[in-house]
Amino acid sequence: MSLVTLFMVLLLLQTFSFPGQFAHMAQENPQSAHLRWPLTIVFACWILCAQIVLVAIWKLLALIAANRIFTSVSMTWVDVIVRAIVAAWIILAGALLYVGLQADDPGLPLLLFTWFIGVTVLGLLMIVMRALLRQATTLQTDMDEVI
Repeated sequence: MSLVTLFMVLLLLQTFSFPGQFAHMAQENPQSAHLRWPLTIVFACWILCAQIVLVAIWKLLALIAANRIFTSVSMTWVDVIVRAIVAAWIILAGALLYVGLQADDPGLPLLLFTWFIGVTVLGLLMIVMRALLRQATTLQTDMDEVI
């Protein structure tokens, strides 16, 4: 239930909140109006990556409930998570470069760099978890063959 709730909140942010916020920002600050659509697209893509991760987690939880977590199907969903994190990382790297090269205040680049490091660590953690799942799946398959 919490995954569905989080997914719906992200959907609301993606379709109403952020586009409305950036439209309001463009009206209030016309010299930054050119950033309205790029910011809307970037945030929509980040939220889409998070939604993809949530769906993959939901599928993995269903595999656990069906006692099928140690199958090749689970590797597919873990790969989906890794790819979504990589996509978010690439978008974040582009935003960091753009903001970092244009900034006169270190606050926003530092905040983006912190997020960049966090997403990097999350991606590396998922790569480790994928390797552990692959080993456990291999061991489970070997044990099933022995029995």
